[in-house]
Amino acid sequence: MSSVAVLTQESFNEHRSGLLPEQGKAAVAGPSGVEEEDSLPTYKDAFPPLPEKPLPEGLQETGNAWTSKIKPLKSSLITQVFHVPLEERKYKDINQFGEGDQAKVCLDIMHKTGAHLELSMAKDQGLSIMVSGKHDAVMKARKEIVSRLQTQASATVAIPKEHHRFVIGKSGEKLQELELKTATKIQIPRPEDPSNLIKISGTKEGLEKAKHEILLISAEQDKRAVERMHIEKVYHPFITGAYSKLVGELMQETGARINVPPPSVNKTEIVITGEKEQVALAIAKIKKIYEEKKKNTTTIAVEVKKSQHKYVIGPKGNTLQEILDRTGVSVEIPPLDSSSETVILRGEPDRLGQALTEVYAKANSYTVSSVSAPSWLHRFIIGKKGQNLAKITQQMPKVHIEFTEGEDKITLEGPTKDVQIVHDQIEAIVTDLVSRMDYTEISVDPKFHRHLIGKGGANINRIKEHHKVSVRIPPDHEKSNLIRIEGDPQGVQEAKKELLELASRMENERTKDMIIEQRFHRVIIGQKGENVKEIRDKFPEVIINFPDPAQKSDIVQLRGPRTEVEKCTKFMQKMVAEMVENSFSVSVPIFKQFHKNIIGKGGANIKKIREETNTKIDLPAENSNSEMIVITGKKANCEAAKNRILAIQKELANITELEVSIPSKLHNSLIGSKGRFVRSIMEECGGVHIHFPTEGSGIDAVTIRGPVEEVEKAKKQLLSLAEEKQTKSHTVELRAKPEYHKFLIGKGGGNIRKVRDSTGARIIFPTAEDKDQELVTVIGTEEAVAEAQKELEALIKSLDNVVEDFMTVDPKHHRFFVLRRGQVLREIADEYGGVMVSFPRTGTQSDKVTLKGAKDCVEAAKKRILELIEDLDAQVTMECVIPQKFHRSIMGPKGSRIQQITKDHNVLIKFPDREDQQAPSADAPVQENGEANGEVKEPADPLVPKKCDVIVLSGRKERCEAAVEALKALVPVAIAVEVPFELHRYIIGQKGSGIRKMMEEFEVNIQVPAHELQSDIISITGLASHLDRAKEGLLERVKELQAEQEDRALRSFKLTITVEPKYHPKIIGRKGAIITQIRNEHEVNIQFPEKNDENQDQITITGYEQNAVAARDAIQAIVGELEEMISEDITLDSRVHARIIGARGKGIRKIMDEFKVDVRFPQSGAADPNLVTVTGRPEQVDEAIDHLLNLEEEYLADAVENEAKMAYMKPSGSTASSMEEPRGPSKGFVVREAPWASGNEKAPDMSSSEEFPSFGAPVTNARSSPWGPKRF
Repeated sequence: MSSVAVLTQESFNEHRSGLLPEQGKAAVAGPSGVEEEDSLPTYKDAFPPLPEKPLPEGLQETGNAWTSKIKPLKSSLITQVFHVPLEERKYKDINQFGEGDQAKVCLDIMHKTGAHLELSMAKDQGLSIMVSGKHDAVMKARKEIVSRLQTQASATVAIPKEHHRFVIGKSGEKLQELELKTATKIQIPRPEDPSNLIKISGTKEGLEKAKHEILLISAEQDKRAVERMHIEKVYHPFITGAYSKLVGELMQETGARINVPPPSVNKTEIVITGEKEQVALAIAKIKKIYEEKKKNTTTIAVEVKKSQHKYVIGPKGNTLQEILDRTGVSVEIPPLDSSSETVILRGEPDRLGQALTEVYAKANSYTVSSVSAPSWLHRFIIGKKGQNLAKITQQMPKVHIEFTEGEDKITLEGPTKDVQIVHDQIEAIVTDLVSRMDYTEISVDPKFHRHLIGKGGANINRIKEHHKVSVRIPPDHEKSNLIRIEGDPQGVQEAKKELLELASRMENERTKDMIIEQRFHRVIIGQKGENVKEIRDKFPEVIINFPDPAQKSDIVQLRGPRTEVEKCTKFMQKMVAEMVENSFSVSVPIFKQFHKNIIGKGGANIKKIREETNTKIDLPAENSNSEMIVITGKKANCEAAKNRILAIQKELANITELEVSIPSKLHNSLIGSKGRFVRSIMEECGGVHIHFPTEGSGIDAVTIRGPVEEVEKAKKQLLSLAEEKQTKSHTVELRAKPEYHKFLIGKGGGNIRKVRDSTGARIIFPTAEDKDQELVTVIGTEEAVAEAQKELEALIKSLDNVVEDFMTVDPKHHRFFVLRRGQVLREIADEYGGVMVSFPRTGTQSDKVTLKGAKDCVEAAKKRILELIEDLDAQVTMECVIPQKFHRSIMGPKGSRIQQITKDHNVLIKFPDREDQQAPSADAPVQENGEANGEVKEPADPLVPKKCDVIVLSGRKERCEAAVEALKALVPVAIAVEVPFELHRYIIGQKGSGIRKMMEEFEVNIQVPAHELQSDIISITGLASHLDRAKEGLLERVKELQAEQEDRALRSFKLTITVEPKYHPKIIGRKGAIITQIRNEHEVNIQFPEKNDENQDQITITGYEQNAVAARDAIQAIVGELEEMISEDITLDSRVHARIIGARGKGIRKIMDEFKVDVRFPQSGAADPNLVTVTGRPEQVDEAIDHLLNLEEEYLADAVENEAKMAYMKPSGSTASSMEEPRGPSKGFVVREAPWASGNEKAPDMSSSEEFPSFGAPVTNARSSPWGPKRF
């Protein structure tokens, strides 16, 4: 009797609750229990046992699929220990163990290889390294350790040259393995190198291992032999045998390797390699076969057509091998490049007849045929992706079909019968295609071909698809004008007509090149091509091509219909003309010190000029030496901006502008090479600006602008120079070391001025930008230049004459000269021709100072040092008392103010350390036993200034006094300004932005009283010169705020109107459109009541009185219109509601807009789902209702028709399933003959970790179960 068990959680629960197996079985058995039992799988079918492994003797266990032990997994990580003796250690510093270079090397090895290294030191100072990781990583790490931590030795080993390749191995694998295994570096000489020495480098142990391994490989190769036999090529097939069987047997029998050249290689040499005995045996056997065949074989020659030779050979020579195998006869075919048709058969006489029969059978088994087919039809015969041809070749795979381009035939090759069938099939296809297809050729100029194809093949693909034809346009390299059209005759004619029309239209097209400066191209194209897109949209038939920016070309190409191209050209010319007009540029020289005034506070001035003149103004960078301000825009606007900028400069300084008339032919000579001459005049005359007219303009007027005195000075120099040039100008160039230039020029240009005044010549020194820094130019009359040259050469010669001199300087002054890395000495060297001044070393009491350089320079330097010493001796120290709280203000940002005073008055200023108010005094006496240790100090005198308030100045008395006055002038003062308290928060501004802006603008500190003080007094602190301006600015701001307050009061007028709540949505409008329009139009705020407000009919309007009244009138006008409206309810079948509303309400919105009514449909779940409300003016409501009823009638007919169709349609899966009876609970997976169904065993508990343990979880109870003993 079979038993059935159900594996479900419910059945397990039943078993656990004590049900008998029979009861469990009865619970699941249905009316047809027997049938169901037979169809159920057995437990063994559903859960086949695993193959059992026999247990070792002495172990008694129940044979079960689960009882086999799992083989333990082997770790992929290994650990090896390497020892490095002390004498072989590369790093022997014992004190640095674990650090230094050795540690760095170990870290690098770990990073490179991925292995883990641990170092330890033995008692003998040897190094032990434990390496753990994957095998490859450990081997690589070992090699690195040996090469980087162990001293290296080298050795050579000599083996025969022919054995080297065996040491290298295939792709160098053997060599790499050897290097890893022995941790050495092995260098094998190249094949062209005659040396047989192999060089090995590494540790002593590694060297020995590597030498041993290499010698082993060589010894193995010594045992092997290589022999070469020369046997006639015609006998090779008898030695190899059919399909190389015989040679394979020979190799297996002898153990030698036999290499017979293939039939295609015309060599007689057979190479045998292996052990010497094996090679000898192989040679004997081959000789025996050769002699036997030479003695017993004969030949016959037959004529076979050259075209049939390949059939005799067969694919990959298989047919020849087949004949050799069957008959033992070798068939010799002449080479392909030979014209011979003679085939030779070689073999035993009694077998030649059979072989000859087979040769003729193979030759005649294949035939070649051809089918006439126009070449243009070939691709149609082949079909798309070879589909048509594939059908034929699948049926007849042995037939080869060849299409030759340009030939009107198709070649067939294969078995005779198959070829005939394919011939007939292709002939039928050709006949059919010829009857229903046609082709034509048209001539079109190749320059239009790419336009016929279109962008991405758009035009030609459209023609192909529309007319169902194939169009071949020749590629550019063919330079052909013939276009071929193939396909349906009618389609071919239509495509031909369309292509010719396109070509004709292109011939009428015009291509025009416009010259537009490249700088305008980007502007015309616009950001992301927006501007050019607008032009293309305006002239859609015109193609506009801009050149590549890298080409630096100005040509823009337009192509399209003649008239459109002309229109587009005019439009773009007008556009470019505007750009040219707006791109006028003018440079204005402005003294650098006035740039900040032109920019203004926060860029206010420059921004205003830019906006008002509509120009672009670019100023040079702060660190640039340029004084030019560039203005770009329309010419008139540029001139206006230029005048405004010059006016600012004129206001700030005593600037004048003067024009001097100098013949234009002299301008270039006055400017000089790269502007050297004119630049020297500008620098000499206090930085005036000299502007020459454009070259070639013929204008004589030269403009000079700058301070009045300097302009006059520059005018005199220009005129005198021009006069010299007109009379007789002469130029001479001298060379002087750059360090001499300052000495030659002298302090304030004194030396060079003397030379100029005495000779009348002009001397020009190079600027920092000039490449040649030694070149000095002398200009003037010949006599003046000669005299100046003489004087300068004498000066230069004296400077070249180096002398050494000494002077005495009191040691107390030495520190001043060497302070700040000898800055004073550096300045002296720069000023006096590079003279070297050496002071004695610190600590020596010598007062001797050495000067070395040109004699004149040394004398001048001595004089300067004495002047400095005199200043130091006359130096006094003066104190200036200013409260510490003002010190930061006096210093200025980054100490700029104090630096300026130091520079202007040539004094040293030292500020005291800041006093810490909270720290106890350092001088306070220490108390012991309640008494002061020392004398009790008297309280400080209030008249004596604090140390922290005293600023110390050092320098000449008169300079110190002037510096004190300058310091006191920087002490900030405070004034109080009365500002109404309610305006304070507006003055402060959002997050303090308002007050911060005022403080930056007026350079003062403004302090607003705390809110809780309710004070009207605002304090302004700053320099006296800034306070008045700041006070005026603050009072001006107060006036503005008061005016705003008054305006705010006028704007806060409120007006309330009563409107029934039902009209509120209509006044608001869709998405607030109507109310927003009223608000914007009348500049008012309109507030509707909240949901919880008592007065639901009150609308509040806030704004100017007249605006609020106007807004009220507008709302009342809307209400008046709404009161005239009526609402009517109509009945519309709910089935048509969705169609009337339309997708996203489009349909109903259109009706409401057309009839100016409001249509409301019932909500889901309404009492009457067919009730629709229409609201609007009476006549419009009637029209809308008529329209809705007409739509209902039309849509309802469609709805009824659809319902009728649905009645005959098969219900969907969900509907069908819902009609079926509900199923009972799932029985789960059922099996027969389960272990727990027989006997008293209970079914396993799936929730128990004991019954179904997880991998690796410990099991407490080891009792046996139907599942077998637990072995985890």
